[in-house]
Amino acid sequence: MPMKKKMRPRCAGHGVNSRRGASKRGAPAAAHGKTKPRQERPAVHPAARPAPRKEEAPLLPTGVQTLAVTPDEDGMRVDRFLEARFSGLSFSHIQRIIRKGELRVNGKRAQPKDRLASGQSVRIPPLRLEAPKPRAESSAQDKDRAFLKSITLHEDDDVIVLNKPAGLAVQGGSGTTRHIDGMLAALTGRDGQRPRLVHRLDKETAGCLLVAKNRFSAAALAKTFRSRAARKIYWALVPGIPKPKQGRISTFLAKEEREEDSFMRVARHGEEGASHAVTYYAVVESAANRLSWLSLKPVTGRTHQLRVQMAHIRHPIVGDPKYFSIENWELPGGLQNRLHLLARRIVVPHPRGGTVDVTAPLPPHMQQSWNLLGFDARRYDPIEDAPEA
Repeated sequence: MPMKKKMRPRCAGHGVNSRRGASKRGAPAAAHGKTKPRQERPAVHPAARPAPRKEEAPLLPTGVQTLAVTPDEDGMRVDRFLEARFSGLSFSHIQRIIRKGELRVNGKRAQPKDRLASGQSVRIPPLRLEAPKPRAESSAQDKDRAFLKSITLHEDDDVIVLNKPAGLAVQGGSGTTRHIDGMLAALTGRDGQRPRLVHRLDKETAGCLLVAKNRFSAAALAKTFRSRAARKIYWALVPGIPKPKQGRISTFLAKEEREEDSFMRVARHGEEGASHAVTYYAVVESAANRLSWLSLKPVTGRTHQLRVQMAHIRHPIVGDPKYFSIENWELPGGLQNRLHLLARRIVVPHPRGGTVDVTAPLPPHMQQSWNLLGFDARRYDPIEDAPEA
């Protein structure tokens, strides 16, 4: 006769797994008639708590793509092509995939500065793009859009000319968060094309700044600047009167690093890193032989070209913190110690025919100086007769 298994009584109200909970190891203290005092965790001061982890923007992966270069993109640099086609792609990522040879143009490796031709095939490796930013930033973009509109001197379907204020950077850099290039995102068109800079101005230089609204105009205007077909006229205030009153400055310029700063200097012909720079100048008017209003026409477009060359001929631009080097020179009363340099006028062939010809007014600090010195901004500008090259 089979033996009956001895069954352990089940507790009412408990499921099968409750037997584990009734074990000595896991039983509540009350089941044994003992209570342990609850240990309080020490209070943590708010300042000692770890900061909440900042959420990173989500990344969206893509697959391998093959893109055709459009006529609007003809002549565009490879890195600019990627930047224009993929707005969520970081600059470092662009440089890395090109350097590693993951990007191919007609099956061949390319360099960031190589220029594309219409119809070429560009193989794009898998990318990780930042997801579109939330709409919460719209208020900041609205402010940027309103500001850019307030300083616009000319605008059409392809081109914008801005009156850049003195003191506002054109591009970002170390410690620079507010700049024209960053604001241009607010003017992105319905077709997704973001306006882009065609040339640069120093942070303290005011005046005409040319912006392309689409890839077609950016490529066309880039060719214009490379061929030196763009005509730019600057106004400056300098100490003394240059002799002769009209002339040509031809030097070689090279960049030099000094401690935590860098500057341009006049170099010798053939020196490594030196570039040729040519500028025409003309004295428009002078005040008591102490100060001169100059009109300048740069043929080339080197960094700090006008500022370095005027210092080279011993007539540095008033208020220049980097290149003004006259010892014991005192600023006349009433004049502000700010860079007196204005990108007065720009004349370029329009990408679709015709000409863009825009003039900027004097910025407030220069207008104040002109008033104090009795200069009339309507006076004839003799640089008009200077050669174009």
